[in-house]
Amino acid sequence: MNAQTVTVTDSAARKIASILGAEKAPSVLRVSVEGGGCSGFQYKFDIEKTGAPEDFVIEREGAKVVIDPVSLQYLAGSRIDYVNELIGAAFKIVNPNATAECGCGTSFAL
Repeated sequence: MNAQTVTVTDSAARKIASILGAEKAPSVLRVSVEGGGCSGFQYKFDIEKTGAPEDFVIEREGAKVVIDPVSLQYLAGSRIDYVNELIGAAFKIVNPNATAECGCGTSFAL
């Protein structure tokens, strides 16, 4: 798996930079995959002060995203996007590894 294939869209980068810019100290957005959700796995987004040495780091337009090595296995080839739709605005991960997703798109199956 090529970790470089995890990408952040322009829309997501702008939103992440805006969120992180509002923090009092420099921070990063951690994207991770955990067991749970209605489809087996779920995406998690956390703001942290810093990443870990083993994290994969994506920096774009003032946004800094970190992904731990275990989560990276599930996210390889994914695109992190930010969408503003009628039902609301949210981060959305387009994951080619997912064989099924829940209706809200926050959990998936492999």
